[in-house]
Amino acid sequence: MSMFKVLDIAGSAMNAQMVRLNTTASNMANADSVATTEAEAYRAKQPVFAALLQETANAAGVQVTGIVESEAPVIKRYEPGNPMADADGYVFGSNVNEVEEMANMISASRSFQNNSEVFNTSKDLMLRTLQLGR
Repeated sequence: MSMFKVLDIAGSAMNAQMVRLNTTASNMANADSVATTEAEAYRAKQPVFAALLQETANAAGVQVTGIVESEAPVIKRYEPGNPMADADGYVFGSNVNEVEEMANMISASRSFQNNSEVFNTSKDLMLRTLQLGR
């Protein structure tokens, strides 16, 4: 394994955590949104990660394979005064769980920080190794 592979792995992990942070931020931004129908209601999204291990391409790391929507039911509320209400006076809210999203945001942020530390430490060790020859 090349010494630079550590940088590639940490970089791919940081990229994956950025996708996770962006989807979490999108979920939080739409947590209080309402819609006229259940089909139009915002559904929470989560990225799907996969380990990338290909010996033929000499590649390793983390890959985002897609983003899936939550299957949790949307919230139906009776708000006849809301302009988005249907004929019966109901609006459909998002299925975003704000507590879960905050925990997800903290976890993604810490994972990003950890991978950033791996990246910087590896870079520093490579530079010090090069300085041994002086």
